[in-house]
Amino acid sequence: MGLREEMPLLARHEGEWEGEYLHLGCDGALLDRHRVHMTCRIVGDAAYHQTNRYTWDDGRTEVHEFPAVHLGGGRCRIDTDRLEGEFREVDDSTIYLTWRYKGRPLRLFELIVLSEDGRSRSRVWQWLEDGVCVRRTLIDERRTGA
Repeated sequence: MGLREEMPLLARHEGEWEGEYLHLGCDGALLDRHRVHMTCRIVGDAAYHQTNRYTWDDGRTEVHEFPAVHLGGGRCRIDTDRLEGEFREVDDSTIYLTWRYKGRPLRLFELIVLSEDGRSRSRVWQWLEDGVCVRRTLIDERRTGA
């Protein structure tokens, strides 16, 4: 079974997305805020690829590529020079990711919830160091293209 068939929710995320990241300290204080333009696509039968383009108000920009391989069993694996992890569908609206930045003692846990109409999604990250939450990231996005 191909990735599209095995992970239909992931297939519903394909397209262009725009939104904003809010990085908060564990006390709720704003640490960082920036915009994102994201491209999500399934490539062939067994690969997913995501491109994130970040822009800050001061003019800084970053682009990061996140290729993932379909492992079967409803799971995909990401392994780049910066991070590694896995994701899977939890139900018909929620994707769960667990990942870590290489060379840093952080684990991240992310939930992505797609709206029923597929036009918006919300994402929440929890950053844990030694099992203690040190940061949270809140992301709201809207679909801008297919």
